Amino acid sequence: MLRFVLTRISLVVPTFIGITLLTFFIIRLIPGDPIELLAGEHGIDPARHELLRHQFGFDRPVLVQYADYVGKILHGDLGESLSTRQPVLREFGELFPATIELSASAMLFAVIIGLPAGLLAATRRGRLLDHSVMGTALVGYSMPIFWWGLLLILFFSVYLEWTPVSGRIDIAYDFPSVTGFMLIDSLLSGQDGAFISVLSHLILPMIVLGTIPLAVIARMTRSSMLEVLNEDYIRTARAKGLSPPRVVWIHALRNALIPVVTVIGLQVGTLMGGAILTEHVFSWPGVGHWLIESIARRDYPILQTGVLLIACVVILVNLFVDLLYGLINPRIRHVR
Repeated sequence: MLRFVLTRISLVVPTFIGITLLTFFIIRLIPGDPIELLAGEHGIDPARHELLRHQFGFDRPVLVQYADYVGKILHGDLGESLSTRQPVLREFGELFPATIELSASAMLFAVIIGLPAGLLAATRRGRLLDHSVMGTALVGYSMPIFWWGLLLILFFSVYLEWTPVSGRIDIAYDFPSVTGFMLIDSLLSGQDGAFISVLSHLILPMIVLGTIPLAVIARMTRSSMLEVLNEDYIRTARAKGLSPPRVVWIHALRNALIPVVTVIGLQVGTLMGGAILTEHVFSWPGVGHWLIESIARRDYPILQTGVLLIACVVILVNLFVDLLYGLINPRIRHVR
C-alpha cells in the first residue's frame, strides 16, 4: 500500500511544474498592459510608466520573471495584487470558502441524483425509464452554463419569484463570518430565517453547476453497471437465489463504483471551471468571480496564484481519488 501511495504522490511533482509554466506564460499572452490599465482612462506619463514596470519587474526577461515567480512560490510568497496591493493568498482565502460551498453542494446534488438515476436506468435497460434518464442526461450535458443559468433565473427568480437573483444571502441579515461557509455561519448566528435565505440563494447556482456532473455520473453509472451485471459472478449470485436488490447493491455496485469514482474525481476540475461562469452569472462572491475581474485588470499575480491554487485543489482531489481506489478494490494496490 505504501508503494502505491508513493507512486501516486510522485506524479504530482511534474504536474505542478507544468501548471506553473502554463499559468505564467499563457496569462501573459492576454493583450493589454497591466500598468496602463491600472492608470485608468487618465493615462500615465512614460517616465512613471517605466518606473512602475521596473517596480513590478515587468522590464526583466520573461524567463527571469518566471524563475523569480517559482522561487517565491517555493518560499511561500504568492505575491500581491497589482490593483489592491493586498497579499493574493489572503484574498484567495477569503473568497475560496464561497467557491467550495458552491462546488461541494453542486457535487452532492450531482451524486445524490446521478448515481441512483444511472443505477435505475441500468436495471431497466431498454425500457421507458432507461431512455428517459439517458435522454435527460444528454440534454443536461449539452446545456451551456451561462444559458442554463439565465434560463433558471428568468423562470424561478423573475417569473415565479421563488428564488433570489444573485448573492449569497439577503442584505437584511448581518452576522460575523466564522468559517467562511455561509450555510454553517447562518446556523451559528442563530438569526431566524438566515439559513433559509442562504439556502434559497444557493439552490439555482447549485443546480446550474451540478447539471453537467450529474449527467456524466448518471451515464457512467449506467454503463459501468451494465458491464458488471453481465459478469459470471453476478449470474452465479442470481442462480443461488439471492434477491435482486442484494445482487445489485452488494455484489454489483461496489465493483461498478471504480469508474464512477474516477469520473467524480475528474468532475472536480469541471466544477472549478464551471464555477467561474456560474459565479459570474449569479454574482456569487467567490474565486471565479474574482478571477474574471482580474482578467479585465490584467492582474497577473491574482491570475497566476488563483489558477495555480485551484489546480492544486484539483490535483489533491484526484490524488485522493487514486488512493480511494485501493480501499474500494484492494487488487489495485498491487498494480505497478
